[in-house]
Amino acid sequence: MSNGHGGAHAAHHDDHSGSGHNGSTNGFHSNGALSTNGLHSEVILKNGPSAAPKQRVVEVAVVGYGNWGSKHVRVFASMPDVKVTVVDRDPLRLAEVGRKHSTVKRCEDLDRVLETADVVVIATPPASHAPIAHAAIRAGCNVLVEKPLATSVAECEELIDAAMLAGVHLMVGHTFEHDAAIWKLREIVQSGELGEIRYIDCARLNLGLYQDDVNVIWDLAPHDVSIVNFILGEPPAGVSAWGHSHANRKFEDVAHLQLRYDSGIYAYIHVSWLDPCKVRRVTIVGSEKMAVYNDMAAEGKIRVYDVGLDEESQFPEPVKYRQGDIYAPSFDRHEPLAEQAKMVLDSVRTGAVPGVDGQSGLAVARVLEAADRALDSGGEVLLAGEPVIDITIESIQPVVEIPPSPWAFSDRQATA
Repeated sequence: MSNGHGGAHAAHHDDHSGSGHNGSTNGFHSNGALSTNGLHSEVILKNGPSAAPKQRVVEVAVVGYGNWGSKHVRVFASMPDVKVTVVDRDPLRLAEVGRKHSTVKRCEDLDRVLETADVVVIATPPASHAPIAHAAIRAGCNVLVEKPLATSVAECEELIDAAMLAGVHLMVGHTFEHDAAIWKLREIVQSGELGEIRYIDCARLNLGLYQDDVNVIWDLAPHDVSIVNFILGEPPAGVSAWGHSHANRKFEDVAHLQLRYDSGIYAYIHVSWLDPCKVRRVTIVGSEKMAVYNDMAAEGKIRVYDVGLDEESQFPEPVKYRQGDIYAPSFDRHEPLAEQAKMVLDSVRTGAVPGVDGQSGLAVARVLEAADRALDSGGEVLLAGEPVIDITIESIQPVVEIPPSPWAFSDRQATA
């Protein structure tokens, strides 16, 4: 789950964004060895009011060249006026970068790269997200963190506070919120075409990849939680969860979540690392019609079904069903990851507030943390006591008035 210096989805989720450093990346350990205490007072503003005007070229540092890191490198390296540097401690991965991207720089020293980076993309194991992000923020860099933003609500809140005090943008990689198909699905729901929404069902299944620092909920569910929140325009009021580790490992590898919304809608999310079929599907059931989003489909990713129950059939009479047409709505196709990259670059160049920011990551982390508590308690965990986060489209405005950034470029560039 940032902005100008301090001073998505053609790419399916084939595996986790970790770079394979066993919870440690360039000295920033997953056990939180990098303390957040005192970070705010040590922020380094690289470009102050007296600094020379910055060139239009944006320097992007991608930390971690794993599954998602490699995708970020491909996308950013293909964009004009962008210089990319990969930071990874694995020499074999850096060698792979050299073979695939001749113009991309490679480095093992994060601190050295932070001296010149405009934005840092963090694609490492989840437990290392917060310490690396804090280091980047201290250096005055904007930050894009792959989901989840961090592995606890407290860490997310600390990152949001640090970024605000440093005057940099904090963004989270909720890639599907940049997917035109998800925007179309949201449009269909809001148009009322489906009628009253009965429930939403999500499935994100595959054989692997097992993670070493989080369970399957923290690894796979962030996408579906962000999708449902985005479509409904509200966070859930309560979370229930069931899960189990079937491979005798430390974390749950199969889990089911139930999200209860104040609007009366329920969302069900099934995630698994232990399934023979790769499934990426969202089903929305309405009183009039039903819609299915299948991310694995080559064509017709969204299908609308004119089917349902005959409302006139009353108990104890047999249920009557209504069958109608099926159609696939059209929409513009683009790569969500590229759209996300455009948002990042626009935030850096213009100081524009990103649409998917730290608050979005915090809203999802609250659900994931509640799911962990629900796994332990066996009951529903209420989120009603949490501060309300406005996640509607209209809410994409600065929470506080931030002075114009002295390091922002004078001209805007279109974002995703």
